[in-house]
Parts: sequence; C-alpha cells; structure tokens
Amino acid sequence: MRKFMDDDFLLHSDVAKRLYHDIASKMPIIDYHCHIDPKEIYEDVQFDNITQVWLGGDHYKWRQMRSNGIDEKYITGDASDREKFQKWAETLEKAIGNPLYHWSHLELKRYFGYEGHLCGETAQEVWDLCNQRLQKKDMSVRGIIRQSNVEVICTTDDPIDDLRWHHMLAEDDSFDVKVLPAWRPDKAMNIDKNDYVDYLRKLEAVSQIKLDSFKSLMNALRLRMDHFEKHGCKVSDHGLDYVCFVEASEEEIESIFQKRLMGERLTLNEISAYKTAFMCALAKEYHKRGWVMQLHYGAARNLNQKMFEKLGQDTGYDAISTYAPSSQLASYLNALAYDNCLPKTILYSLNPNDNAMIGSLIGCFQDGSAAGKIQQGSAWWFNDHKTGMTEQMTSLANLGLLGNFIGMLTDSRSFLSYTRHEYFRRILCDLVGTWVENGEYPDDEKALEKIIKGICYENCKHYFNF
Repeated sequence: MRKFMDDDFLLHSDVAKRLYHDIASKMPIIDYHCHIDPKEIYEDVQFDNITQVWLGGDHYKWRQMRSNGIDEKYITGDASDREKFQKWAETLEKAIGNPLYHWSHLELKRYFGYEGHLCGETAQEVWDLCNQRLQKKDMSVRGIIRQSNVEVICTTDDPIDDLRWHHMLAEDDSFDVKVLPAWRPDKAMNIDKNDYVDYLRKLEAVSQIKLDSFKSLMNALRLRMDHFEKHGCKVSDHGLDYVCFVEASEEEIESIFQKRLMGERLTLNEISAYKTAFMCALAKEYHKRGWVMQLHYGAARNLNQKMFEKLGQDTGYDAISTYAPSSQLASYLNALAYDNCLPKTILYSLNPNDNAMIGSLIGCFQDGSAAGKIQQGSAWWFNDHKTGMTEQMTSLANLGLLGNFIGMLTDSRSFLSYTRHEYFRRILCDLVGTWVENGEYPDDEKALEKIIKGICYENCKHYFNF
C-alpha cells in the first residue's frame, strides 16, 4: 500500500515519475484565468486564519458542506471562523474521491508542511498550525504567489473597472509577477437582465459616451478596451449560457437596443440576435488587437431561487446545462473565419459530453497563423478532477494535437489554489507516461520533454504572447 499523497502521488509508472519530477514540477505557472482580487495583491494582505483563506468565498467547499447537512450558519452565516473550519474538517473526511480532498491536502502539504489528514479529530491541530504559519511574512498574498513560482496572473475585470490596482502593481518594482487584467464584458452584453439599463448608465459615466444606440455602445467598449490594453490586457473572457448565432441586420439590432432602452419586453429570438451581434463585433475587435477570446459556456445558474435571493450568485447553486447547440457555435466561428477576423479562441464547455464535439469542431478552424489557434480549454469547474482532466486530455489527443494544448488555469478566488497546477501536471504526466509504458509513444526523452514543457508552460506563454 502506498503512503497517502507521497512524492509520487498520482504517478503510476517510472516514465510518469521522471516526467513530473524532472520536468513538469520545475515549470513556472501562468495563471491566465482566475477570480482573485488585484487589490489584495497590491496591499499584500496577511490573512488572520485558514478559514479566511479557504472558506471566505469558495462555493466548491460550501456545496459539500451543505451536502453534509451543515447548517448555513456555519457556511455563509455568522458562526465564528473556528466553528466554520470545524464543520469543513468534518465534511472533508467524507470527501473520498472528490478533488477537494486532494486540493486541500496538497495546500496543507505545500504551504503549511502538514503531512497528516484533516478531519474532525485533527481540526484543532491543523487550525493551530495553519494560523501560526499564516503570520509569517512569506505567507502574505505576495509571499504565497512568489513561493508558488507564478510568473503571470490574469484577473477577471469588468469594462467599467478603473484598473487602478493593476496600474499600481505595474509601478511597484518590489513585485515582479505580472498581474494583468482580463476583459469580461458579460454585463454589457446581457440585454435580458433586469439591471441592464442601470449598467449602461455606469458604462456611460466611465466612457463619457452617451449610450443611445448599439453603435454608441460599441464605441464605448472600444474606448474601454483601449484602457485595458494600456494596462497589458491580452485576453477576453465571456461567461455564456451557450454560444448563440442568430443573424439580423444592423437596423434590426438597433431596433432591439431601442426597445430595451424603452423598457419593452424582448423575445428570445431578439435577445439571441442581439447577443450574436455583440459577440461578433467584439471578436472582430479582439482579432484586430491580437487578444485571445475565451468562451465559457454550459452552466445552468442560480437554480435554487430561494437561496439565490438570500445569498446572490456564485454561492454554490449552479449546475451543468445540457443545452448548448453545437450548430450555432459552429456558425459563429464560421462567420468570423469567413470574414478573416476569427481571433485565437479557447472553448470551455461545462458539459463533459461536449469534449468530442469541441475536439472535432476546433479542427475545422485551425490555420497557419498560430499553432493550436483554436483551443479546447482545460477541464473546467465541475470537471477539474482526475477523471475530468484525463477524459478532456484523452479526447483532445484523440481528435487534435495534445502537444499544442495550453494547459491548466486555477479559475479560483483563493491564493492557495496554485496547487491545482501541480494536480493537473501530475495527471498529465501519468497519462503520457501510461501511453509510453504501453508502447503507444516512444520513450524519446527529448520529444517528451518538449511536450510536457509545452503543455505546462511554454505553449501558454507563446499563445498569449506574454
């Protein structure tokens, strides 16, 4: 029996061990999509206790605590941090097979030197150890980032953000990690939301452009993109229910926009036509600027209405949607490619059943402008576990070129989540090692090193031009 999470955790062959320890583990991290707060990086926040780091906004953990019958008081309520940590520890010991079990213990090992396992009985021991360690200078936010060997961080930012913290970080010579904004214009697109017009007023204020037409909206967004570009932005991100494609004339789009400004109800077809025009216009702008476009789709959000009304979005009440018409996604990419304005694009579906569809679709739109121009994104959210990552990479290998894959991202709100890159790299090396051990790929040290270095770091750096 192997020791719990030893040095060869998840590595089942000599080739896998060699690839991970000699190559993958040494690669820097480029975290090109996350949700951490640049303000906390600039201020170099020092956390008081492990609950603040682990449970402050982690809906992954909140969901499992609810599954364990924990009262909301100990999750998002007014219980003390120590009480919340105890309830999490009691939940974690039941999470066998769940990535949270692996992530949590990787974080305990790497950042706190804890070799045991967290459960209800060891909670006090871990609480004391972590809180003592968190007071050390190297466990400030910047200290955690430095010791994690992070080179670039891309946050997630709204067009109305002033990016002051990114500017101040760029001016700070004491911190050499690049912290760049990523453009997330969902609120400017979601014409079907109740607060859409209120958002337009905010965008109007920061752009100093009166938003009385779709054309003026695009002008305002281009102006804000100029602002983002000055701060090093090279990537956009869109959170979509699905990628729609409903064509309409410029006059029809303007009419839809005017109807919404007047408070009139829009049809589903009008909403889809508007979002199509919005996404096409911005994609053309990304292509012109050399930005990468990320499309995250396939989430069914806020399914528990009562809890949504109580806690708001991103609190653990989302699930996988099975509705994402591939024909409309294909039509969207085709329209951009036909006009020679398809940017580098990364496709993430929350539904793992879409793996083969994406793998086959991206092959239709590759071209000579970049290796792996159209990417299937890494296993995302409900899929970033051992099975999900293995299936995503196996599917991509079967249908495309795994060697051009740009690899992992944290998609996290926690500064301890960089161990997810380690988790991914171990799974990658084990998968490749298995193929080599089975005689499906030669044990060519030079070729394997190029593949592993590429997927862990180099492909990403070249793809985004960091």
